[in-house]
Amino acid sequence: MYRALFVVLLSIFLVACAPTPKRAHPDRPLGAAGAQPDQSGAYPVPPGALPGRYSAAKVSGDYAGYPAVDAFVQKMASKHGFPREYLQGVLSQAKRKQWTINYMNAQSAPSGTQPKPGAWSRYRAKFLTEQHIAGGAAFWRGHSAALQQAASAYGVPPEYIVAIIGVETQYGRNVGNHRILDALTTLAFDYPRRADYFAEELENFLLMSRDERIDPAQPVGSFAGAMGLGQFMPGSFLQWAVDFDGDGRRNLWDPEDAIGCVAHYFAEHGWRRGEAVVAKTQARPAGQLETGFDAQYSADQLASYGIRPSEPTVPGEPLRLLLLRADGGDEYWLGQQNFYVITRYNHSTHYAMAVHHLAQAVKQRYQGTLAAR
Repeated sequence: MYRALFVVLLSIFLVACAPTPKRAHPDRPLGAAGAQPDQSGAYPVPPGALPGRYSAAKVSGDYAGYPAVDAFVQKMASKHGFPREYLQGVLSQAKRKQWTINYMNAQSAPSGTQPKPGAWSRYRAKFLTEQHIAGGAAFWRGHSAALQQAASAYGVPPEYIVAIIGVETQYGRNVGNHRILDALTTLAFDYPRRADYFAEELENFLLMSRDERIDPAQPVGSFAGAMGLGQFMPGSFLQWAVDFDGDGRRNLWDPEDAIGCVAHYFAEHGWRRGEAVVAKTQARPAGQLETGFDAQYSADQLASYGIRPSEPTVPGEPLRLLLLRADGGDEYWLGQQNFYVITRYNHSTHYAMAVHHLAQAVKQRYQGTLAAR
């Protein structure tokens, strides 16, 4: 889910009638810590995190002598009850990644240009590939029960859950190979422009590791700390991850937990059961109407400019005027509430539209394979 930093997440039943996932743990609140403090108020070292390895009188290695690291250790100890020796041992394992700093600096530099003609076609082509479409249909077949369960519980159609996972990691093939500990420590203490954000995510990651009783030096993901099939940042994990397969852990690398996490994220951000995502319009706006996922208009306002959806939309709901610069010329679309929800996963019109198009292509392929049986 980290790409949002640079461009900066159909059932017929009513939501109230949606069943609770049978395999979820209703007795485990979202974000509740799995580990419990002892009588002194301190938390145990997570199983798998060897006490001998992760215990140090001070931070050594790449982050030795950083005043900000020492202050972070103090904060985590006083705020969350972590043993200082444990944190110092963990942070002694962190490696400074210069490549990550260089890449972040390059990505943050303003381009100074507007999207060029054909930009949407080039972006779409990255995700509307045979690998993505066939892979999505195969992923759906392999996890159809979990996808249907998520659709019933959260109101999000399976094709959109599949498409998010396809765009983010190609169904788990590209989850990243950077240690999360290295990525977040590097960006928290050696990337001043976003230091506060990444220090908070490092804090969240250590809380996640304690909650889920995992070794913080083991998980790998993106160069910026996004994790699992759905590329959740640690803060998103703490807020929206669910144990969807009922094994007692919230595991972003497990396909069924990832399915539940994506669906829950969408539901919490306002996904509306049974509603469409976008509608096309053939009209080309006159004047200087603003476009983008934040450009909201009423249907009457758009109609005054001759802009009308080519299919029904929800009466009274605002519409977002979207411009896509395709090879065949500019296209205009009208984004509805569910389109806006997809942009909460990644703040990009291109991203959300790619998810929508991939969802429709995967759905068509999946239904075709069922009919052929």
